[in-house]
Amino acid sequence: MKKLALLFSGLSLLVASGCSTSNDYVEEAPLIGFWQPLKEVVTTVEVGEQPVSDVITYTDCQKESRWWFSSEVKGKRIDVKDPVTPGLCDIQPDANFTYSYDNNSKNMQMKYQGVVAPVNAKVITLSETTLNLAVREETEDPAVFKTRTYTFKRVNPQH
Repeated sequence: MKKLALLFSGLSLLVASGCSTSNDYVEEAPLIGFWQPLKEVVTTVEVGEQPVSDVITYTDCQKESRWWFSSEVKGKRIDVKDPVTPGLCDIQPDANFTYSYDNNSKNMQMKYQGVVAPVNAKVITLSETTLNLAVREETEDPAVFKTRTYTFKRVNPQH
């Protein structure tokens, strides 16, 4: 009888300690860091029509661009364009912004310095190495919706 009670106690302890919910939670990689844009997909949806998507593969100069998200909800976008004349890539002035990001809904709002209207975006994918960010663009026509989805690669270790 003693052995049966000991066996039951041991099994109860094993079951109780083995049912932790901490294994069910997977922490999402942080957004903080420098990101290199690789490509973008522009999807246009007109009410009553099929969506049309165009893939824009970035050139070597465009891949020198960087988006930076800091831990203080500040960011910077450094765009690099192809040169007008052959030679060095054309580095554009920095675009500073503040942002808010809701980890649960994946919604993001960016406010660029000097621009009144905020930019609404949604994080589609976020891992240690990849970020897909869908940015909604306003159009003149209320029946037309445009989304620009950027694919980024992390270019620095996260802090």
